[in-house]
Amino acid sequence: MKILVINGSPKGAYSITLQTVNYLMNIYRKHEFQVVHVGQRIKSLETDSRAVMEMMEQADLILFAYPVYTFLAPAQLHRFIELIKEGGISLKGKWATQITTSKHFYDVTAHRYIRDNCQDLGMRYIEGLSADMEDLLSEKGREEARGFFDHVCWCVEQGICEICREPGGKTDWKPVPVSASKEGKGEIHNPEKGNVAVVTDCRKEDSQLKAMIERFCCVFPGQTRVINIREFPFQGGCLGCFHCAVSGECIYKDGFDRFLREDIQQADGVVYAFSIQDHSMGSCFKMYDDRQFCNGHRTVTMGSPVGYLVSGELSREQNLQMVIEARAQVGGNYLAGIAGDEKDPEGEIRRLGVSLEYALIHKYRQPQNFYGVGGMKIFRDLIWLMRGMMKADHRFYKAHGQYDFPQKRKGTVLKMYLVGMLLSSPKLKAKIGNRMNEGMIMPYKKVLEQAKKYRDTAQGDHLEQM
Repeated sequence: MKILVINGSPKGAYSITLQTVNYLMNIYRKHEFQVVHVGQRIKSLETDSRAVMEMMEQADLILFAYPVYTFLAPAQLHRFIELIKEGGISLKGKWATQITTSKHFYDVTAHRYIRDNCQDLGMRYIEGLSADMEDLLSEKGREEARGFFDHVCWCVEQGICEICREPGGKTDWKPVPVSASKEGKGEIHNPEKGNVAVVTDCRKEDSQLKAMIERFCCVFPGQTRVINIREFPFQGGCLGCFHCAVSGECIYKDGFDRFLREDIQQADGVVYAFSIQDHSMGSCFKMYDDRQFCNGHRTVTMGSPVGYLVSGELSREQNLQMVIEARAQVGGNYLAGIAGDEKDPEGEIRRLGVSLEYALIHKYRQPQNFYGVGGMKIFRDLIWLMRGMMKADHRFYKAHGQYDFPQKRKGTVLKMYLVGMLLSSPKLKAKIGNRMNEGMIMPYKKVLEQAKKYRDTAQGDHLEQM
């Protein structure tokens, strides 16, 4: 079988993910492997990608190998997928799969992104391998890698691939037009209503997204600044070099870290505006996302609300919806809303504006759900282990109490041991009866009593108006 490995890592041959591929190449010698370092060569491929496209057309199996960067594949691989679709080559019927390495922080959304694009191209997709960065160093990890490739070979022999369960392909959908009229604009540029940065990658020809942005700036009563990242002189995408791990300074000298911290993160809130492209926000926006790693794993904007203006069929993009929600949850940002252009864009934009205004005035926040709690626990454990290198992250996590290891809750642990001892005795369990449930809600009764006192104080005066 002719296997073409699309290495999406910007590190090229030094990619940790590629070492798993190299391991498989050394074992399965009867197969013909070819590796193309598209992540490292993306700028030259933008000029001429014909040779790589021909290699893809000649391959039996295309294996995407890459590290997971901020919920998805690296921006360089995003751009390569755009080049594939722009090139118009036929990959229909070819087999495809993927190998990633990460600490399992939203590897699922990265895999779905590649899967969805493979199925767009008519490829027969086989479930990929999501490995930890250190898995290959253990026998268990090597066994899983071999098992994965054996399964891929079996699927090819049996003609078995994943069924496309989500709507795909082109539709006759058209966006609902948006009026950018300033009629009805209330308080214009009122700083007391908040200062919001609208971050976009809007192209000159994208009149729909431009109209959505203008409409939002009209209906939002506070100050707005539109920042088009296409105008920023990016020298390239994140290299995963960890140069910023200690100092927080990016190895590139294009000034992005200063631009991010001074022009964008100083805003009270941020609205991201983009048109859906290839099941994501597109390679330009992904480059912006990846380059934010100059902040490491630090949730430096937590507490600030965010919103989205999205042009495209978002209702068909379940994975992208998950990425949007998870980004807000992990970052500790209240998601004020997502305004799209499928049904009632002007109404959705208005609701986004008033929700964002409320969040800014009342400093509204919500507790994290599973997306946020689970994601931050992965980061917490990672930074604790790597604190000797990721010094800036370690200082931030320590200062913000993010090292919330359960081992520290010794009182709760002792209580649970006591409860376990009581429940293990049938006689004591029968004697306790319903008092266990009564004991569990006892602390909440105190809170309910405090609520009555709260209502009677000046702090509760505003409740009378609600």
